[in-house]
Amino acid sequence: MERIKHRKYKYKTVSLFSGIGGFDLGFSNAGFDIIWANDFDKYACETFKANISKNIVCGDINEHLDEIPPHDVLIGGFPCQPFSTLGKLKGFDDERGTLFFTIKQIITKHYPKAVVLENVKNIINHDGGKTFKRITSELEELGYNVYYKVHNTADFGIPQRRNRVYIVALKKDAFKNVPFEFPHTKKLKLSAQDLLDKDVEEKYFISKNMIKTILGEGTKGYIVKPTIDTPICKTLTATMHKMHRASQDNYYTDNINYKRHCGETKTNIRKLTPNECRKLQGFPSDWVQVVSDTQAYKQFGNAVTVDVAYEVAKKLMDYINENKLWES
Repeated sequence: MERIKHRKYKYKTVSLFSGIGGFDLGFSNAGFDIIWANDFDKYACETFKANISKNIVCGDINEHLDEIPPHDVLIGGFPCQPFSTLGKLKGFDDERGTLFFTIKQIITKHYPKAVVLENVKNIINHDGGKTFKRITSELEELGYNVYYKVHNTADFGIPQRRNRVYIVALKKDAFKNVPFEFPHTKKLKLSAQDLLDKDVEEKYFISKNMIKTILGEGTKGYIVKPTIDTPICKTLTATMHKMHRASQDNYYTDNINYKRHCGETKTNIRKLTPNECRKLQGFPSDWVQVVSDTQAYKQFGNAVTVDVAYEVAKKLMDYINENKLWES
């Protein structure tokens, strides 16, 4: 989505695990005032500074806890690898999984009026549901009403199948006793083909040496039918630069650019470009890539979809305006 400018931004918002700013853009577009952001990845910080704001602190959040200013809203897509089906599912036994308790530490110090977190859908079922139950219980014990819902990017106007759980925690004594409602879904009007770039370089096309592997069904222990040219993209991943089989990553037939740019060693099937990944994650058209393609793929694969964050943020903005019990 394109950027939305506001005359005045409200409700001081702190962003954790900001990445390249998908959450930040969504909340800023809805009118929230992002006053502080943090991420540990230096390349993500470079992209954030070039496209969102210079106001990001780069480094381990645990080393910058004393720098976090008082705030009304806390947002964060905390690391999902410990809970992802593509990872090792270690959960809280993974060092990254313990970052939820860093979030808890920040909440305990500042007690923001609202907390919005995002993670992979699988966190709900991880360890038989115990992990998610612990997260919601911890927030409830801190004095918050907790709501959650799984949102699919494809249900918000962008042709990517990306299911993520959004958790909204509202401080009980800060609002009227009114339940929070998540945004309604939208009809998908675009296909992935509608978002493909018009002019694509040869380097994105699959070589004849690689095509059998890309279109292969896998090995005896893992056989999955490859699919290409899908109207709704498979979930973009942080490792898509490695070019997995077509059962996992996205590939498209592109005869026009094949004839225009490619030699005899290439096929007419190609992977997504970083710019196409940008569009499939809802980042604006004025976005500038200041990192390598490898880093760009990683960043878009890790990002929160801007359009989904925006819809959740709009609902939260309306909720706060209508139900807050404090003077801002």
